[in-house]
Amino acid sequence: MAAEKSFYMTQEGKDKLEEELHYLKTDRRQEVVERIKVARDFGDLSENSEYDAAKDEQAFVEQRITQVENMIRNAVIIENDNENPDVVALGKSVTFVELPDGDEETYTIVGSAEADPFEGKISNDSPMAKSLLGQEIGKEVSVSTPAGDIEVRITNVE
Repeated sequence: MAAEKSFYMTQEGKDKLEEELHYLKTDRRQEVVERIKVARDFGDLSENSEYDAAKDEQAFVEQRITQVENMIRNAVIIENDNENPDVVALGKSVTFVELPDGDEETYTIVGSAEADPFEGKISNDSPMAKSLLGQEIGKEVSVSTPAGDIEVRITNVE
């Protein structure tokens, strides 16, 4: 049997997953069961689209429960590396300036389970994070993006 994948995340990310799991197992699961009961009362199940949709939703909820349980079970909590405060690492925020035009951007590097680019959280598996990890403040780095490689200078690590 293959080894289970580790999911790197902050304690905050794990707490959010635990909240989601609680919601799915208590409220959401019960809501779906009620929808199935109501749809079953509509009659012939072979032509009952409400019943089919409710069963599909039930399968989705159960799959998500399994997925979240697996992520929690295999969670590796990211600890801040206080020994190297100027080095980009998992769980830290990195600010860099694009060269030569100087657009500044800040991202927090997190595990794939809690990545959300719209909140400034990028996965450690992303090409950008892979380029930045292990680099120090002041270093110029080539970063891969969908639009092509860009050069950046790391200006801050927190």
